[in-house]
Amino acid sequence: AGMTIILIICILAVCFFEFINGFHDTANAVATVIYTKSMKPNLAVIWSGFFNFLGILISGFYGLSVAMGIINLLPTAILIDSNAAHGISMVLSIIITSIVWNIGTWYLGIPCSSSHTLLGSIFGVGLAYGFLPDVSVAMNWQKVKDVGLALLISPVFGFGLTMGLVLLLKKFSNSKKLFSEPDKKKAPPFWIRLTLLATCTSVSFTHGQNDGQKGVGLLMIVLIALAPVYFAVNQSKQPQQLLLEANRIEIVLNRVDNQKLTSKGKASKEIIQEHVDTIQSMLSGVASFNELPKEHNFRLRTDIILLSKEVAKLLSKGTEEPVIKLSNYDKSILKSSNKTIKGYTEYAPFWVILLIAISLGIGTMIGWKRIVVTIGERIGKEHLTYAQGASAELVAASTIGVSSLLGLPVSTTHVLSSGIAGSMVATNGLKNLRMKTVKGILIAWLITLPVTILVSGGLFLLFRLLA
Repeated sequence: AGMTIILIICILAVCFFEFINGFHDTANAVATVIYTKSMKPNLAVIWSGFFNFLGILISGFYGLSVAMGIINLLPTAILIDSNAAHGISMVLSIIITSIVWNIGTWYLGIPCSSSHTLLGSIFGVGLAYGFLPDVSVAMNWQKVKDVGLALLISPVFGFGLTMGLVLLLKKFSNSKKLFSEPDKKKAPPFWIRLTLLATCTSVSFTHGQNDGQKGVGLLMIVLIALAPVYFAVNQSKQPQQLLLEANRIEIVLNRVDNQKLTSKGKASKEIIQEHVDTIQSMLSGVASFNELPKEHNFRLRTDIILLSKEVAKLLSKGTEEPVIKLSNYDKSILKSSNKTIKGYTEYAPFWVILLIAISLGIGTMIGWKRIVVTIGERIGKEHLTYAQGASAELVAASTIGVSSLLGLPVSTTHVLSSGIAGSMVATNGLKNLRMKTVKGILIAWLITLPVTILVSGGLFLLFRLLA
């Protein structure tokens, strides 16, 4: 009963985080249409909320690579730790840090990134885990590097591409209306309204795709840590298929000549074989996961994750000599089997996607006003023009959409804010920026990761001490 209550509280906390994410980031999508009188505020936030909802919902049908990337930022050892107290320590550290920092920056009207907040919290737990006794390997540094580069480069793209787009519009467009200050009393011409509506919609949709998946990843971390019996493995799939793929991997390994293997190659083969053997013994004769003893679910998850990671090493295209040399045919078999096997642990039930979509959508409809003013009036000394707003949103939507396809989490806030700054520079140089606001955004950008890393890491170590 106690664990059930904790689980419900944590699920509600994740929904609250995604709700905050919604109203924290809504301004990024609706600032231009509200500020230019293209849509009334209430209608704009409902419109944006719906397309945020749609973005995460649709992304659930073609892959959740961003969500799985969030989960895989954590050390493998944490992901296969079945101790409930340890799971609670991890979950509470991430959620408390994320929510407190998000609310604080929203209250101050600073366009701070929910993505940086969540990722910093996860990094903090991973780094702190490395300080625990008897822990040798902690963070997934390759994944951290990929995510870090995406967070670092995306605002630069936002700034540069938006500046370039505004300069092109200035050169080739004869419309003075595009570069005029919005009339505070009446809406812009129909074609401008239509353009701004399209860019608002695209930012809302791609925000749902990317940020919504972060919420899905966070909720799956909670469910796997606190209710592994039901969520450690995707029980909607057939165990026979998992057994078949394990057998296919074993067949490939049996074709390898042990006499030609180095000590590393032999060790890798033994690790893979060990996990294959365990999967075979657990699933032999099992027609449904309901037949599997409850205590076996997490053990099966552990074997799937470790097997998948070891097979992935064999398939990696690094500069080092592979520890086991395989034919292209065998590599294709391993790649196919590994992809199928990963689907048993890297998943999210539809109700999880729906719950996050609703939380994000409702949050989008609330709390937008503070940051709309920052986006529309305080980044540049001049008021945001139609061309500037549309260009910044078009670049933001494109950058976020491509990042989602690549499975990389990026910050909608920072991409759009930097895009608006770029549009201001394109119009009238650096002197057109309100440096006080820009410095505030930059400071929030610079300190969010270190602060959230320290807070979540400190909380994690404290909770583990008390557990």
